[in-house]
Amino acid sequence: MQIDRRKLIVDAAYQSFALFGYKATTMDQVAKLANVGKGTIYTFFSNKEELFDDIMNQLIKEMKVVADAEYDAQRNFFDNLNRILYKILDFRDKHQLAVKMVHEVRDMGTPKALEGLNKLEAAILSFIQVKIQTAIDKKELKPCDPEITAFVLLKMYLALASEWQHSHTALDKGRITELFQLYLMNGLAMD
Repeated sequence: MQIDRRKLIVDAAYQSFALFGYKATTMDQVAKLANVGKGTIYTFFSNKEELFDDIMNQLIKEMKVVADAEYDAQRNFFDNLNRILYKILDFRDKHQLAVKMVHEVRDMGTPKALEGLNKLEAAILSFIQVKIQTAIDKKELKPCDPEITAFVLLKMYLALASEWQHSHTALDKGRITELFQLYLMNGLAMD
């Protein structure tokens, strides 16, 4: 049985980035965790940045699978959006690497960690943007700018699901759904 050294390296690097963060991870640590020589890493990756980018790309693919699995063409746009955003946020919050990157950016402002998080957010926004355009085409949504709308929807969801709880009682999924319906589907203006 042939050992997949590249996979060993990627798995070890993921473990190191998730435990120690981007800044504190070294190629020596990755080599030790993978039980390979440091030179073996360089046969697959030019540097730590390239290795990190590869792992972030895999994380994005995994997240997209989670989001795609939650989408149901029979549900309306807002129901799908709420379910998808909940799953994505849950995925992000439970994924040790994403959590570590959030903490590293907050605590140290590591540029590469920030770049990784921005790439993750861009993938989420792109996914939502496609769903918005589909809903517009199906006449479920009024014509709007899908890119801006995706940004507003994601930021609102993140604010309600994550940021609100820093100074208030956390909102459960049902309450977030109600608020989404109030602000986005029904609107605040009196008829």
